Amino acid sequence: MTSLRDLGLSEYEARAYRSLLRTGATTAKELSRASDVPMGRIYDVLNSLEQHSLVRSQAASRPKKYVAVEPDTALDRLLETKRRELEEKAEQYEAVVDELTDELETAEPVQGQFWTAAVGMEESVDLLLERLSAADSSLVMVAGTLSPQFDLGRVGELVTDELEAALDRGVEVSVLMSPKIVSSLPRSVGQRYVDRLENHPRFEVRTTEQLPGTFNLIDDVEVCIEVPNPLDPGEPFAMIDLKDAEFATDIREMFDPRWAEAKPLTLSNVEADD
Repeated sequence: MTSLRDLGLSEYEARAYRSLLRTGATTAKELSRASDVPMGRIYDVLNSLEQHSLVRSQAASRPKKYVAVEPDTALDRLLETKRRELEEKAEQYEAVVDELTDELETAEPVQGQFWTAAVGMEESVDLLLERLSAADSSLVMVAGTLSPQFDLGRVGELVTDELEAALDRGVEVSVLMSPKIVSSLPRSVGQRYVDRLENHPRFEVRTTEQLPGTFNLIDDVEVCIEVPNPLDPGEPFAMIDLKDAEFATDIREMFDPRWAEAKPLTLSNVEADD
C-alpha cells in the first residue's frame, strides 16, 4: 500500500499531515493528541512540514495554529522535491561514471588472442552493442544476410544510436550492405540514417550483390561475427567476438576489394519498407 512515506515524509510527518486534513486549523497541542505524535516531537514535525510547504501557520493567533495545504498541491510539491533529488542523484552518478571511465580506460588492452561468445538474440545484441561502443578509430559493418531472429526495427535503432556515438568519438564508419538488407530496412531506421548519418564526413554506406555473412570489424583488431543456427535458422543465433590482429587483417583484406567495387548508396533515394 502506498503512503506519504513513499514521497519522503517520516511516519510522524505523515500522521500529522493527515490529521490536519481532518481537523482543519488547529494548535500543535491539539494536533499532537489527534495524530498520536508525541508532544515533544510535534513542533519539529510541524517545522519540517512547513519547510516542505505542506502546512501553513497563523502566527498572529495565540496559541499558534496550523492548517494543511490542499492534498493536490501538497502531493505536487512532494513529487517535485523527489524529482529534484533524483536529478541531483543522476548528476552525481554521471560524474562518478565520467571519473571511472577515465580511470578504467588507463588499463592495458588485451594482448594476443581473446574471444567470447553470446547465445540467443538478446545476449547477442547486447554483445554487439557493447563492442560497437568500444570502437576508437574505425568501424566496418558488413550486413549480407538478415537473421530471422533480428527485429530489424528495434535492433536497427539501437545500432544507429551506437553509430552516432562512434562518429561523435571521431570513429570512421563504413557500412557495406546487400540490396536485400537495404530494402528490408524499416522506414524509421532509414529515415534516421538520412537525417543524421548520410552526410556525415566520417560515415559512408555502399551496397553490393552476393555479400555473404554478417560481421563487424572494430579498429582493425577485433571481429564480431553473427552465427546463425545451422540446424534451424528460426532458432536464436549466436554472436562471436574475436580479438586477433592477424585474423582481423585477413578480414580487412577480404573486405577492401568488395568495398572498392561496391556502389555508394544514397539512403535518401531508398524507399524503405515499414
